Amino acid sequence: MSGRAGAVPDESGTPSGWTLIALGAYLAGVVAVLLLPVDYRSVVLAVGDWLRARLGTGWFGYGWIEFLANVAMFVPLGALLTVVLRNGWRGIALSLGLSAAAELLQVALPSREASLRDIAANVLGAAIGAAVVWGLLTHRARARHQPRMDAHPTR
Repeated sequence: MSGRAGAVPDESGTPSGWTLIALGAYLAGVVAVLLLPVDYRSVVLAVGDWLRARLGTGWFGYGWIEFLANVAMFVPLGALLTVVLRNGWRGIALSLGLSAAAELLQVALPSREASLRDIAANVLGAAIGAAVVWGLLTHRARARHQPRMDAHPTR
């Protein structure tokens, strides 16, 4: 295991081709969602109305729905970057940069609004994804390196 803080232990040191393909497909989807001149307010309003009608969540405002959607959208980015970069902290930092760049690009789109709150939600989502993957990979690496109790029976 690597001694660097946030480093993901891995024997191979290189991400699989499937991981890179998944990251590319994910990034293409996020770019489309973030940069297409589409107004998502109607989607947020519909989800909010559904939650109010079905679950009685009148206390749960539309701003929270948008915030949580941004968090959820960036969880895969943190997870995939952690696998590709082999470091959770680098994945989170790159997610911050990508999120800030996306928000700056949205300034040029008349139907979109840039927001520091969106950047915070995006980075929170990426951090959750990075933490989950880092935890799973660290646990797997520890399990591999621990001797199994049933491997050497004593008699």
